[in-house]
Amino acid sequence: MSNPAPDVLAVIQAGRLSYEAVIFAASFRAANPEFAGRLVFAEPQPGPLWPGTDPRAEPEVRALLEAEFAAVILPFASEVFGASYPHGNKIEALKVLPEGTPFVFFDTDTLFTGPLSEVPFDFARPTASMRRTGTWPVIELYGPGYTEIWGALYDRFGLDFDSSLDHSQPEEYWERYLYFNAGWFFGACPQVFHKQFQEIARSIRDDPPAALICQPLDPWLDQVALPLVIHGLGGARNTIPEGLLDGRVSCHYRLLPLLFARESDAVVEALMRVTAPNRVKKVLKGSEAAKRMIYQGRGAKARALFDRTALPPNERTIRNTLKRNRLWLR
Repeated sequence: MSNPAPDVLAVIQAGRLSYEAVIFAASFRAANPEFAGRLVFAEPQPGPLWPGTDPRAEPEVRALLEAEFAAVILPFASEVFGASYPHGNKIEALKVLPEGTPFVFFDTDTLFTGPLSEVPFDFARPTASMRRTGTWPVIELYGPGYTEIWGALYDRFGLDFDSSLDHSQPEEYWERYLYFNAGWFFGACPQVFHKQFQEIARSIRDDPPAALICQPLDPWLDQVALPLVIHGLGGARNTIPEGLLDGRVSCHYRLLPLLFARESDAVVEALMRVTAPNRVKKVLKGSEAAKRMIYQGRGAKARALFDRTALPPNERTIRNTLKRNRLWLR
């Protein structure tokens, strides 16, 4: 791992993300006992962009994270996104980190199964998760195609479009175009990354190019802006080896029912192990999903419904199966 050690950053917020943060921290510390960097949770604060809502985490969660897992919880004011686009938290959260210290951001619904020291980060060449599908743009009959839509975005921000393309993929096929899952990403300076990410996302939201006029941007805005940020900062696809993040080091599980349904035995075993201590169990039982899936055996029931060697080809089928069996808990 590069020196200095990176800050590891996630967002904490009232509700589901609070309890996901407990699993995140417990699994991170178990998998990284000698980690020399900081484990940081950025927390949005009450303000005009959170009308009638207090987005801060539950006190018992904060206490556990700080006392048991040496987590640093840093507040930030929502200045651009807030309740209207909670995914924007990850964009604004970057500003809590110090200039010039490399960082790795993870979505809070991440569980760690291996040490981050196994990942040879090249912070000068940022990248993000390739565990994605072609969710955006949505191509309409007689509407603009991938090249026109993505090309308009690169033109808007003065970026070279052709060098972002994977020329091994055919024209108008979604994988030809730089696209990531925003579940993790990293960079050399959080302040520079934040500035670019926020400026690009706000520009797309407030004044989309004409080619985007019929395109949905909620919840995809962060994943539309992220490739432009990474490309503009000299990054690319797969600047670290495959199979580490989203592999043997980390798992972006999304929701607990999906974890039990489709993830590996190693992931489930790690989850059960890090959530077993009484101090963790006492807090996680405040989450209905964690209480029922982890501690009351519904996770095992969900797991028994699926063959991990032959999962349904799309997530919707998995979700519907879980819902039919009353095992869909958020």
